[in-house]
Amino acid sequence: MAAWHLADIWENVARAVPDEPAIVQGDRRYSWREYEDRAARLAQVYTGYGLKPGAKIALYAHNCAEYMEAQFAAFKARLCPINVNYRYLEDELVYIIENSDSEALVFQARFAPVVAAIRDRIPGVKLFLQIDDGSGESLDGAVDYEGALAAADPMPAIERSEDDIYMLYTGGTTGMPKGVMYDHKTFAGALMGRGFEVLGLEPPAGPDDFGACVLRLQAAGMLPKSIPACPLMHGTGMWIGAMIPHAAGGAVILFDNRHFDPDPVWQLVEKEKASDLTIVGDVFAKPLLAALDAAKERGEPYDTSSLTKMSSSGVMWSAENKAGLLEHMNIAILDSIGATEGSMGVSVTTRENVGIGQTAKFELNDTTKILTEDGREVEPGSGEKGLICNGGMVPLGYYKDEKKSAATFPTFDGVRYSITGDYATIEADGTITLLGRGSICINSGGEKIFPEEVEEALKTHDSVNDCLVVGVPDDRFGERVTAVISASGGGEIEPDTLKNHVRGRLADYKAPRGYVMVDTVPRAANGKPDYKGAKAMALAQTSEMA
Repeated sequence: MAAWHLADIWENVARAVPDEPAIVQGDRRYSWREYEDRAARLAQVYTGYGLKPGAKIALYAHNCAEYMEAQFAAFKARLCPINVNYRYLEDELVYIIENSDSEALVFQARFAPVVAAIRDRIPGVKLFLQIDDGSGESLDGAVDYEGALAAADPMPAIERSEDDIYMLYTGGTTGMPKGVMYDHKTFAGALMGRGFEVLGLEPPAGPDDFGACVLRLQAAGMLPKSIPACPLMHGTGMWIGAMIPHAAGGAVILFDNRHFDPDPVWQLVEKEKASDLTIVGDVFAKPLLAALDAAKERGEPYDTSSLTKMSSSGVMWSAENKAGLLEHMNIAILDSIGATEGSMGVSVTTRENVGIGQTAKFELNDTTKILTEDGREVEPGSGEKGLICNGGMVPLGYYKDEKKSAATFPTFDGVRYSITGDYATIEADGTITLLGRGSICINSGGEKIFPEEVEEALKTHDSVNDCLVVGVPDDRFGERVTAVISASGGGEIEPDTLKNHVRGRLADYKAPRGYVMVDTVPRAANGKPDYKGAKAMALAQTSEMA
């Protein structure tokens, strides 16, 4: 009997549809049979270097087939893959490898110089497995990825435990990156059936049922073809863009994501007849929409007829950009509220309800509640602010951080919750309006202001390409609301114009009094806001408004 374990589920899928595509990257196309075989060979490589169940393997690469294979292989051998942010500098890289206790490092050759510089500082790593990426770089003594696979026999499937740990590192809003730990049963049981649910189908009742469910999708011509337009090293790209489609027998279509360019994304959708596209909020949606508009204007519109849905999580996706995309495509737009610590709710926008949908308004999962800080449930329609508390897919905790685990995953009335610090109000109809993360809330003159609400208002101005809102010290108000903005087309925007625009949409005290124009608003590779970087910019150069 299969376990609620990612390796068991994907092996089940591979047996059901061995000749269907599993991984596509340019000219490289691996069927499920080939994908499973390559992962089994790599699993044998891992064990051959003495890696035992529970050992950690750091993955340091851009979106590529090897990233997916290295992860699948880790699951097969009951190991735990560790996502490494490829933007990290030396000290950050050492921290995550050491903090995770990684014993192996799978890396693209382009990163060999950085790995060489820190090699003496990561003595726990016993295997350096190098992916040839055409960069010409190389680490002395590293094991060649393809050579190792070719020399290894496929590792036979083994019995696995549903208690095996799966871990994803998240930078969070403050502090050092933390490893969010799940057992495979909780994680796979909560997420791997989502692909079927989105299609309106009954999800598999157990891990043994995935093969039969996938065969039904195959017979109906409904196997997903998914493009994660965001990095696999983050939860949105990996979970929504890759893992969930995989569990439904789908193919993951990869492209070079080192520099996000919307036109190659649409070209890939057109070429591969993709059904699913995963992004991270407006930072991806806005340029993608601009590219569709430009292509239509020049009389060369992209063929997006194969696309059935676009999905996002973790970052604001404005109603205006959703509406713009739906003018080009008749699809479902799935906007999830969640974090590495768990999924909490979703907003679904289609052409039928596009005029109704509001930015940051979501339907809660059945297991999610809005609670006050002392655990009292907020009354729907009361207007009272509360914390979003997820009681379903709850992590075991943060790796090697019991204090933070206790604070983030408390128990109220016998129910364990995941509380990441996001505040919301709950409406009379049971939907919620997301306000934002409490840790970045601005206190100006005694009023609490959530940056996301102000950012949403600013982004509705056509001249604003991107923005983040922060608080900077102010003698009179304590903190001064300040917007860090990049203009569309690289131009300039008069602060008075923005001030009047925002004050027509929000209470006067929420409108920024400072405006800082920058070329690029600081964000992580997955599009999530870098409020620390934005605040540094605001402190360095602030133009005050009356």
